[in-house]
Amino acid sequence: MLHHDARDEAFDFASHFREDLYACLTARGDTLFELCDAMLCESGPVISPADLTLLAEHRRGHGAMYDALNHGRIDADGLRRALAVLPQRKAADNRLVLAVDVSNWLRPDAPCSPNRLFCHVYGRNGRSSDQFVPGWPYSFVAALETGRTSWCQLLDAIRLGPDDDVAEATARQVRRVVTDLIGGGQWEDGDPDILVVFDAGYDAPRMAYLLTGLPVEVLGRMRSDRVMRRPAPSREEFHWATPCGGRPPKHRKEFRFAKPETWGEPDAETVQVTDRYGTAQAMAWDRIHPRLTTRSAWIDHDGELPVIEGTLIRLQVDHLPGGQDPLPVWLWSSKTGMTREDVDLRWQSFLRRFDLEHTFRFGKQTLGWTRPKLRNPEAADRWTWLVLAAHTQLRLTREAAADLRRPWEKPAEPGRLTPARVRRGFRNLRPHLHCPAQAPKPSGPGPGRPRGSKNHRPATRYDVGKTTRRPESITERDRFRG
Repeated sequence: MLHHDARDEAFDFASHFREDLYACLTARGDTLFELCDAMLCESGPVISPADLTLLAEHRRGHGAMYDALNHGRIDADGLRRALAVLPQRKAADNRLVLAVDVSNWLRPDAPCSPNRLFCHVYGRNGRSSDQFVPGWPYSFVAALETGRTSWCQLLDAIRLGPDDDVAEATARQVRRVVTDLIGGGQWEDGDPDILVVFDAGYDAPRMAYLLTGLPVEVLGRMRSDRVMRRPAPSREEFHWATPCGGRPPKHRKEFRFAKPETWGEPDAETVQVTDRYGTAQAMAWDRIHPRLTTRSAWIDHDGELPVIEGTLIRLQVDHLPGGQDPLPVWLWSSKTGMTREDVDLRWQSFLRRFDLEHTFRFGKQTLGWTRPKLRNPEAADRWTWLVLAAHTQLRLTREAAADLRRPWEKPAEPGRLTPARVRRGFRNLRPHLHCPAQAPKPSGPGPGRPRGSKNHRPATRYDVGKTTRRPESITERDRFRG
């Protein structure tokens, strides 16, 4: 156990969050709250929600549990604000670092479940190839911590629907989270911009454009076959180069990632020695931007296309932890004029993004996020928010948890327990926390369907995939508008 003051502080934060959580459960709140507690007190991985109703922490039956998932209500906006006001650990330069990624709830055998999309997966069922499996994709936003850890604070989760544009929906989600963090006092005037880290599935320059007006800096991974442009010359440079005049260009020569002869000399270059990757060499070029065209994501843009400049970083390491040969990683940041220290901070922050993968694995394999066979996507949203609330309680009580390790496990340092070890002792911590759920009222089981009768109302079957078709050319766009 840690110091008595640290335990009291952990219990205080966790109890206040449990009160806020219960206030956000506006319908069937007692059952949903006890279901979240049972998820934390289960001795092993969560296999199904019905098994949780057999625990002592869940004082109601399995019928009440399914009724709460199908017909309960959760104030998602209030729960987001409750998560935003919690204490957040910041990076080395006192900066908030957010990570955004998508995790899929696969539902291939659920034709009666609406709003399913084709989710991209890799290595499923032992296949070493890409697959597209029907399911519900969820976009998560989490606050990262500094150093090597398996912890992060989940702040928001939304389900991407058939009519959603992924970039626009993610931008709205990040804007809402940043606004809540500012309202919760996590960012004030004079603080460094909040760093938002994206993986290669997002177009970093477009995300920077969609998040204009917020105190954020976008950092994203770029594909290795991209072609970008160098900054346009200034008016003086253009005047001396072309004394006859003319229209100044918006772009200079191409910067091809796959052709080193187009790179030129970097504006900043650093070399760091790491424990996991060996020597890490980073080169940065300032004011690199893509050349946008009125196609694809910019087909609906009115007016002149913007020039979105940033810093391009190329990271090369000696080896990977698994022994594979590493490929160079290309990163793009919306911040210009970086120093050597700024470049090192960016690629180190990007490597911290993979801590979110540990949270996804823990949520799926231990907390049973994708285990329930729920038909309605709204019920899946409620279960997802319960998983977020459960993971948050583990993070808040980790300073007070004891190391209940197995005989073959190594002892962990105080305050360095993994989420699985904290959950192992949560049943001992729960009596010290406030429990606002009311005791159940005795009632008899419902009549149900008469024995031997058939179901004459079969469930509706739904197609999989996008339902909104977007124009692919200017002519097609004008025809849709007309």
